[in-house]
Amino acid sequence: MFEPIRGATSLKRTPQTDLKLGGVLAFVAGATNAGGFLAVGQYTSHMTGIVSSVADRLVLGQLALAGAGISALLAFLFGAMCTAWLVNWGMRRSLHSAYGLPLMIEAVLLLLFGLFGATMSLMTTVFLPLTVVLLCFIMGLQNAVITKISRAVIRTTHVTGLVTDFGIELGKLLYVNRLPGHPAIRANRERLRVHGLLIGCFFLGGLSGALGFKYVGYVSTVPLAALLLLLVMRPALEDWRSLRAART
Repeated sequence: MFEPIRGATSLKRTPQTDLKLGGVLAFVAGATNAGGFLAVGQYTSHMTGIVSSVADRLVLGQLALAGAGISALLAFLFGAMCTAWLVNWGMRRSLHSAYGLPLMIEAVLLLLFGLFGATMSLMTTVFLPLTVVLLCFIMGLQNAVITKISRAVIRTTHVTGLVTDFGIELGKLLYVNRLPGHPAIRANRERLRVHGLLIGCFFLGGLSGALGFKYVGYVSTVPLAALLLLLVMRPALEDWRSLRAART
């Protein structure tokens, strides 16, 4: 039953494959964002809010908090940059797992997030800022993956743009074409379906992440990491076999 998921990061892409990958990553992003908020008291995929908070902190003279916001922004930016580096590096070497390399790193970092959480109660002043930076890096890393794969059609770590596009198409759907002689206003039902699915996956992921963190704790990151590894399992194995064949 996981066959469609395992092929979601292959180099041969279709709009359906991109949507499957986008749905899974939106779920992971929602879970990480919601669980991360319960852990560190801050949403880490919302760069609009972080940039606004930096401006507010600067005006209020809270330079340390403004610096923390800038660090979070740079971590998200660096995550997106790392995805571009990794994917282009993999593509230049014709790796089947080129799109999956950032997701492998994300899976490892999610496990590190669990380790940070276990020690955060001992050294809160040190590990809390590091955890925020780590989560922002993860969000930037992941959002850049699906953005690059889908050529900026699909994004997964924030839903502002998705809700905007969904509202535009919904407005077209409900528009009453009464004037004759004018082109009819028609909604793009495919965009409605795609954006509705991604919003729903992000929301379900948020519910899952919040419930997981509330009742299980930081170990709730383990299933998310396993899901990401499942996405890249097939192309990574193909690259491993190719490497072994080349050495023999």
